[in-house]
Amino acid sequence: MCGIAGFWRGRGQFDGQEVIEAMTSCMHHRGPDDSGRWLDSDAGVGLGHRRLSIIDVSPLGHQPMESASGRYVVVFNGELYNFATVRDELRALGHSFRGGSDTEVLLAAIEQWDVTEALTRLHGMFAIGLWDRRELRLTLARDRLGEKPLYYTMNGGRLAFGSELKALRHCPGPALEIDRGSLALFFRHHYIPAPHTIFSGVHKVMPGTALTVTFNGTFQVRESTFWSLADVARKGAKNPFSGSLADAASELDELLCSVVRDEMVSDVPLGAFLSGGVDSSTIVGVMQRVASRPVRTFTIGFTEPAYDESPHAEAVAKHLGTSHTTLMITPADAQAVIPLLPAIYDEPFADSSQVPTYLVSRMASEHVTVSPSGDGGDELFAGYSRYPQSSAVWSRLQGTPAAIRSLAGTAMSAVPVPLLAGAGRMLAGGDDGGLEARWTRRARLNQARSDIEVFRELVSMWNDPSSLLGPVTEPEYAFTSPPAVAASLDPITRLCLMDALTYLPDDIMVKVDRAAMAVSLETRAPFLHPSIAEFAFRLPVDLKYRDGRGKLVLREVLDRYVPREMIERPKQGFGVPITHWLRGELRDWADDCLDPDAIRRQGHLLPGKVSDLWQRHRSGREDRFVELWPVLMFQSWLAHWGVE
Repeated sequence: MCGIAGFWRGRGQFDGQEVIEAMTSCMHHRGPDDSGRWLDSDAGVGLGHRRLSIIDVSPLGHQPMESASGRYVVVFNGELYNFATVRDELRALGHSFRGGSDTEVLLAAIEQWDVTEALTRLHGMFAIGLWDRRELRLTLARDRLGEKPLYYTMNGGRLAFGSELKALRHCPGPALEIDRGSLALFFRHHYIPAPHTIFSGVHKVMPGTALTVTFNGTFQVRESTFWSLADVARKGAKNPFSGSLADAASELDELLCSVVRDEMVSDVPLGAFLSGGVDSSTIVGVMQRVASRPVRTFTIGFTEPAYDESPHAEAVAKHLGTSHTTLMITPADAQAVIPLLPAIYDEPFADSSQVPTYLVSRMASEHVTVSPSGDGGDELFAGYSRYPQSSAVWSRLQGTPAAIRSLAGTAMSAVPVPLLAGAGRMLAGGDDGGLEARWTRRARLNQARSDIEVFRELVSMWNDPSSLLGPVTEPEYAFTSPPAVAASLDPITRLCLMDALTYLPDDIMVKVDRAAMAVSLETRAPFLHPSIAEFAFRLPVDLKYRDGRGKLVLREVLDRYVPREMIERPKQGFGVPITHWLRGELRDWADDCLDPDAIRRQGHLLPGKVSDLWQRHRSGREDRFVELWPVLMFQSWLAHWGVE
């Protein structure tokens, strides 16, 4: 696990020693064990690397690394779980290897088969920057499901890329400017979906995609997809699993054992996150099955009982026989993390479970260097209640002709917000009773034309970002341009696919990657192995969701490791009570962040709207945390980046 960066000065020579050093040094946390840089001044190319040593911790794993022929130079972030198998295949074809790193195998595979074929054969999580010295060509590639980040920009006659946005600031070029459309998406979802970023002209490489860049007076980019989740869903629908629930559980169990065994390969200490829920308990159960000694497991507990899952995790750990550690967190511990979030997350990010995710990562990093997690189980196996809820809402809406619904939605949207708020407060005896938010959401739902649009509205935190930003156009992304295959899927699987294309890579994996890498911890997500994703999309919906319960097949697998009564309880979010702290211990911090004069001077948000929300929440009569937290995170980010 590492941090990578690079630049290409398209016009003429460029001495980039200091530039590449600055780009990599700012990501020291991603790779504290080693650093390296490679420069070709004639071509104007520089590559940089920060290394967190996991596989082949010797100097033979040092990067940037040249291929055996000298044609390719690569910087690589991530792990290739099947590299040993591919290495054996390459040896049979005549290749030899100096060390034991997966990076060396990657380069040999590219020399043997070309970039696309190599990426198709190699399974793992990764971000890659590859320079072809013969063809003067740069390739940027990202893993199948977007576990590892990769940003890039091309302007002012230069290209820059990096694992984090902060690296791009150290490459000379035009100043980065906030993109208002992306900002609207941030407030809608609390994250910014790919390929967009908070800055104009800066993009994320899409999961499963390779960008090939050449320069002939201007940069030319060719995008190719080496793996597509939409294609996986299409193939799964055409070739569905035909066995029983028990058959599916047996096949999934064996797949997980194979994947987890591969993902436990490490030359440094390894443990696992354990919340006591279905997903993490399944992964830990499988890890304990294939391990030769007790697995190290980690949980954080909170002094507030409503947020404390530690007793459940401890019971699971005891049953499985893991070597378990629980760290009890006080409100002061959690609150101390909040000022660090803008530096950790690098671009505005407002999933409040970022706080406990950082805390459990920090605790685990004191004992191990690698930690698998259960991320991806909900999206692949229909674990969220919002899937059947969205389908039910769409079914009810379809009972009314679309033209009538649209007219009703338009009429409802025309009602002035102050009138709604006043009516709500009068009816509820002080606060607005949530009438304003419910009314606005219902107005937009009436105008929905599909269950995907309904789903987008239901998962939106700000249904109308223009009410906070003023007039703004939101850019296209997966929700507004869903893949064609979505229409042919059953409703639950269709929404699972949409989450796996958006929420999973751009919220869940961002949250985990940045929190863990901030403390130099590598995380792995076995559920996101392509074989597991491909199996999940072959399953008929009634093997994943039935009678109000999701993750059926996953629960059947878990039954083989942990008694069901230990797991069966209402789903508990991984969060902390920030909504209450904003009225108490965090009130002064929030007051500073939400200063009306600063907001007015910056010109991004409508200060009156922000002040109104803050006053309502601060009074204790209303809970406006969902709307306020992204505002607070954005304002903190502005202050940290020094951007106005």
